[in-house]
Amino acid sequence: MAKSPQLTDYVRLIIELFDRFRQERSANAGAKLGRPFRYSEESFVIFFMLMQYRRIYVCKSQWRWLHKHPEVVEMLGWEQIPHCTTIGRRYKRLYELLQLFVLFIGQNRSGLAEQLDQSHLVEDKSLFKARGPVWHERMRKAGRIPPRLRNLDTDATWSRSAYHGWVYGYGLHMTCNQDAFPAMLQVETAAVSESQVLDQKEALILNQLRPQTVAADNAYTKAMRIRNWKRDGVLLLTPAHKWVHGRFARAYHRFIQLPEMVRLMRNRRISVEPLFDLIAKVIGTHAQQKQLPVSSLDNVRSCLALATLSIQIAMIVNAKWGLPHRNISDIATAFQ
Repeated sequence: MAKSPQLTDYVRLIIELFDRFRQERSANAGAKLGRPFRYSEESFVIFFMLMQYRRIYVCKSQWRWLHKHPEVVEMLGWEQIPHCTTIGRRYKRLYELLQLFVLFIGQNRSGLAEQLDQSHLVEDKSLFKARGPVWHERMRKAGRIPPRLRNLDTDATWSRSAYHGWVYGYGLHMTCNQDAFPAMLQVETAAVSESQVLDQKEALILNQLRPQTVAADNAYTKAMRIRNWKRDGVLLLTPAHKWVHGRFARAYHRFIQLPEMVRLMRNRRISVEPLFDLIAKVIGTHAQQKQLPVSSLDNVRSCLALATLSIQIAMIVNAKWGLPHRNISDIATAFQ
């Protein structure tokens, strides 16, 4: 056996997981999903992962790269190289597929390692700066673009965080376990709130992931949500700084002061924040505001979802090979 995983090891795992994912989708659909793609979904996932680690994001450059690497075309099982337009279209449509695939992997990781257990989850949002210049809010609301402003991402919006300050860009809403293994993701423009996205994720968390606890910061606090989730068997742990009056609030604050709850809430930062850092490294951004390499909501969604999948695949392989859990250097080397 090689001293470290090779590209074929990662590709084999992705294909194996995708086969199981396709079977589950077909079973849930109750019928065939339609005519198969000329270029399979999993082959494009692998291809775009290669491009992401190589920092090649322009469709024309990706198309030219394929012409110079026929061995990769053969590995992907393509009889011919897809047209540049096809590459761009498939990338924009990747997000919803990757959302479902990441969720599937999160639910089907049992028996691999203790670090992949999802009994206790964490929810958080991280801001990523849009590629190109910023669009000042007054002009954005008026729909006016300054005449000399070039390469402006008009899909992005403004938001503020304590760590990043004001950011014009997008928000990655991540659900992961206490060891930073991703379970579910959603990408929206920066202005979309954490609480709004958690409402959209609620059914999946309660009915499919079914954790014992979900730890989050104060932005996710909503008294009715906390009470409803408890009735469904999931404990939502937040500081609840403003929910302090009434017997239910007082009982909740006594509960979150229990040693085990304090530990779970304290572990939130040391799980999800390093995960956001890993995702930033995968897409090749290192500045504090994490500027994205692509523009427009469709492209940004695919970019961040693909990076999240990369982390999942890396962590599963790390568990199988006995490597450090949060190591991404081996997958980066293999895909470069």
